[in-house]
Amino acid sequence: MHKNQYDQPIGEPILNWDKRDLPQKKILDGKYCTLVPYKVNLHAKDLYSAYSEALDDRDWTWLPIGPFRNFEEYLSCANQFEISNDPIHYAVINKITQQAVGSIALMRIDTENGVVEMGFVLYSPQLKKTRIATEAQYLLMQYIFDELKYRRYEWKCDSFNDPSKKAALRLGFTYEGTFRKLVVYKNRSRDTSWFSLIDSEWSLNKSVLQSWLDPNNFDQDGQQILSIQQIRDQKIL
Repeated sequence: MHKNQYDQPIGEPILNWDKRDLPQKKILDGKYCTLVPYKVNLHAKDLYSAYSEALDDRDWTWLPIGPFRNFEEYLSCANQFEISNDPIHYAVINKITQQAVGSIALMRIDTENGVVEMGFVLYSPQLKKTRIATEAQYLLMQYIFDELKYRRYEWKCDSFNDPSKKAALRLGFTYEGTFRKLVVYKNRSRDTSWFSLIDSEWSLNKSVLQSWLDPNNFDQDGQQILSIQQIRDQKIL
């Protein structure tokens, strides 16, 4: 524990701190997918078509946008995705099909303190529970921690959104608590669950995700051999 001259406990010193650079609208390339800056003319039709494969609208329940009744309604939202600088939206491109199958964003960017939130995770049925879904998250983490040297990476969701909370924990985030009545959206109140991943945790988490994403971790049918948690447990031992 660090203390000041008054014997009061204080946070650990950070020497020569400089504010961090803003994330850029740049291409992030992986084994299975590529994240590219969202462009309406390149991605909107593919994504609307991919989202339309869902059997119902349940994927939009805990999101601040959607569902969209038609392409024109989605297009209005997509136009905002392209011009926005916070959030910065990226389309998730399947490297085999070269089709956009989802989108994801960096948001609430705090360069002074090196903090950024991941949000607007809009995964189509083609993307959910695939290697691409995990790699898209990994690519953003890698960009934030390895290249931009941020200290803290946040994940927030509706407290009722159990799939999102489970995904955060699976990917190595730590649950920090729930902020009650934080947001009003879709004519209802939202308590928000907060998760974070910090720079000192990234080295282990990076190794875990890289091991899980390795093609050798999948059998001939494309099924995982070891889960992320099994890999994490092995590396911690």
